[in-house]
Amino acid sequence: MGNGFDSELEDRLCRYVAIDSQSDEGSLTQPSTAVQFDMLHLLVGELREIGARDVRLTDYGVVLATIPATVADAPVIGLAAHVDTAPAFAASGVRPRILRAHDGGAITFPDAPGLVLSPEDHPYLASRRGDDIITASGLTLLGADDKAGVAIIMTAARHLLAHPGIPHGEIRIVFTPDEEIGRGVDPRLPADMAVDWAYTLDGGARGEIVYESFSADAAVVRISGVSIHPGTAKGKLVNALHLAARIVEMLPQATQTPETTEGREGFLHIYAMEGTAAEAELRFILRDFELEGLEAKGALLRQVVEAVAATEPRAGVSVEIRPQYRNMRYWLEKDMRPVEIARAAARAEGIEPVSIPIRGGTDGSRLTELGVPTPNLFTGMQNLHGPLEWISVQDMAAATRVVLRIVENAASG
Repeated sequence: MGNGFDSELEDRLCRYVAIDSQSDEGSLTQPSTAVQFDMLHLLVGELREIGARDVRLTDYGVVLATIPATVADAPVIGLAAHVDTAPAFAASGVRPRILRAHDGGAITFPDAPGLVLSPEDHPYLASRRGDDIITASGLTLLGADDKAGVAIIMTAARHLLAHPGIPHGEIRIVFTPDEEIGRGVDPRLPADMAVDWAYTLDGGARGEIVYESFSADAAVVRISGVSIHPGTAKGKLVNALHLAARIVEMLPQATQTPETTEGREGFLHIYAMEGTAAEAELRFILRDFELEGLEAKGALLRQVVEAVAATEPRAGVSVEIRPQYRNMRYWLEKDMRPVEIARAAARAEGIEPVSIPIRGGTDGSRLTELGVPTPNLFTGMQNLHGPLEWISVQDMAAATRVVLRIVENAASG
């Protein structure tokens, strides 16, 4: 297998991240933002240009394409990545920059004096000494999550189509919108993919092959107070913001929050609060590796909301909890073949596979739940959803080689 993927991956990633494609959970459209079509249409054109078959953009905003099989009787494998970037931080006007043969030391940012990416705080950076590192300029996230995955899949697809002598089964390419807001997998997608199993390219450090994710719920607490002119409010005003503050204050803060948990510990995270004295809304995400733990966090939130509501019967207080995705382990542990093929492919490339529980989710979590076993493969992306996001070009190249090895190994049985 060739190792000459670095320049193509670098070029693709820098082109892709410069395109604004941030998703928006407040939008009801599908995809949630029109800017995502800029990436989706670009990829349709690029897939056709490299010779992929059956390239189309579905009416639910997913790009699908096929790389025809070069051998018979091989499993059909999907390769998936998402085109949207996270709404958690500024993502428009991304200015990628490349630090050649990085010395492993601290990185500063041209547009954000004082911002420092240090190997002391981020040890993985030191391990990539000598690599070519891509970051943004300090004012935005980079968007390697998940445009690195897009770049890896496109590079692997171009290589396979240019080298029909490589033995592999049929491969389906899948680029989804809205993964960052938990809406990347439309219920119609599994049937349209028509694969035996798939892989998302949406993971972190070199060697990560993940088959265990959080289970996730989202919650919205809505509070209606009693609004009245503050000058004549005595005994009449019910301030929705005061009730919202009480709810937040009563929830755990020294435990069960993202900043106090790690490993296999779950959390209950308030990530947005807005409103007025008349009405307020609080948005939470609930995460746990086990369904019992997830249910307990939902019960705790309900208990706190009910306790605060009981102190002020004139207010209207409601809590709505809805499922987002479930731990892919529940399905993948029943058939580990997709994981074992990926592990063998990594080892064949001199990479020791690591399977850690991912403290998040991917489109693969939902695809697996819907019947398409979909482990998650590394891309190299680090420090996601913020201005310190970075990636090694050589990590992306390693992921590309592992993908090529996977499709070849799957075809050989």
